[in-house]
Amino acid sequence: MDVQRVGTGAHTVLVLHGWFGSSRSWGALLPHLDQGEFSYVFPDYRGYGDRRGETGRYSVAEAAGDVLTLVDDLGVDRFSLLGHSMGGSVMQRVYADAPDRVRALVGVSPVPASGVPFDEQSWRLFEGAADSPGNRRAIIDLTTGNRLTGTWLDAMVRHSLEHSDRDAFAAYLTAWARTDFHTEIKGGEVPIQVIAGRHDPALGAETMRATFGAWYPSLELETFPDAGHYAMDESPVALATSVERFLGRH
Repeated sequence: MDVQRVGTGAHTVLVLHGWFGSSRSWGALLPHLDQGEFSYVFPDYRGYGDRRGETGRYSVAEAAGDVLTLVDDLGVDRFSLLGHSMGGSVMQRVYADAPDRVRALVGVSPVPASGVPFDEQSWRLFEGAADSPGNRRAIIDLTTGNRLTGTWLDAMVRHSLEHSDRDAFAAYLTAWARTDFHTEIKGGEVPIQVIAGRHDPALGAETMRATFGAWYPSLELETFPDAGHYAMDESPVALATSVERFLGRH
């Protein structure tokens, strides 16, 4: 698998994108990364980015299996994981499947290993996003606190439409929202940091404490005051600083 790589450092970090993203959705973060200390690897899930047109089950377990295949192909034994949103679920599945290989986890507004509960109205909004750019825009606006420029919202929707297959996008909603494997990671001793955005109404600090905080004894939780669900876009310098400060200790 041909993947984007940034940096040549000894500490390898697999960077896992969210539902609306792709391997290319971390662009605002890249200029701020320490390329001497770390090697960042940016894969796509099946049906996304450079893997559009690739079929599969579009499950969290499958995505995690693909990550482990990738690190084997790269010849990397131990590595850390940085996961945004849906990628937060995938990184925990990787940890559940290969705990001895994971140095540390960092979640950015990550989906808990228990999935995400929805009321009926919210589920209809998210389910409709596969076919409705308007739904996608509304979700991105909602999860960033209805406070950001429409120019950015439109660009996010455009990226999502251009970098994911419709059926894969639709299937991954069920994968991240309704996959529950938290009993497999509960009590895990892995070093883990979670970054929540103050303007994220669903996956904010309170939700992180109730899920990640209950399962990982060593959790370090940080709340970004000027971010919603997309800290890599909203607070990229602060995110790079926080992530590398944490990973540098492990």
